[in-house]
Amino acid sequence: MGLGAVVHAPDGTVAQQLSEATTFTGCNNEAELRALALALRWLQAQGTAATAGVRVYSDNSVLVEQLAPGGARAAPTARLALLFDEVRALMQAVGDVAVRWIPRHRNGQADTLARGALGLAPKPSTKHHTRTRKKRR
Repeated sequence: MGLGAVVHAPDGTVAQQLSEATTFTGCNNEAELRALALALRWLQAQGTAATAGVRVYSDNSVLVEQLAPGGARAAPTARLALLFDEVRALMQAVGDVAVRWIPRHRNGQADTLARGALGLAPKPSTKHHTRTRKKRR
């Protein structure tokens, strides 16, 4: 599984791009959680996250629902429960962390990093605002 995360500084510039191939196999939810854990560990090592606060953006609704304050707390699959607990502990250690959902087309940079970690080419971009209309006859 390939992991990718982009860490932005408070001024919006890219502070760090994280890309890692793992020996794990799993579902997209697990990949998203592991990528978030990777980013949180990097922030923790920098020691500056607690003062600035952290905003996490993910296109994975399961991750967002589980980790956002007041979000759905339906039990995750047993296989992912320990990983969710690990990420929650990292979030607490880092400090003020807010988790928000974004559409998939706005998360292309992290996806490209994850695919690149596995030696895969980026996915072709799709035009998310245009629709193909059939001509009436």
